[in-house]
Amino acid sequence: MDEKELLGLKRIAIVGLSPSEERASNVVARFLISEGREIFPVNPNEKEMLGRRCFPSLEEIPGEIDVVDVFRRPEAVPEIVESAIRIGAKAVWLQEGIISPSLENARKAGLATVEDKCIMKEIKKLLP
Repeated sequence: MDEKELLGLKRIAIVGLSPSEERASNVVARFLISEGREIFPVNPNEKEMLGRRCFPSLEEIPGEIDVVDVFRRPEAVPEIVESAIRIGAKAVWLQEGIISPSLENARKAGLATVEDKCIMKEIKKLLP
């Protein structure tokens, strides 16, 4: 699956979504909602964000997840990748500034991967 196909996927888990409106994760989540994407906040410290139930882990989200969008430090990525593999996600997307060799495990498991790019900026490039 190429990056353009990834950008068309609709069910997106946002790992590390912050309740703070100034944080990049919150800005990106609101943009994705405005673009008609179904987002699933993943943050064990919150019950609800942006009018959606917040999940403590990827494994607790009902149904399939297309993209696991990661807003966590690089040292947290290996565990998130393993969770993404377990739930059968189609892709793992690491936001700007996040690079991890553990993406190789995701690729070996058949997941598409992107690192060090903002999903919002990439979608905006495709908008008319």
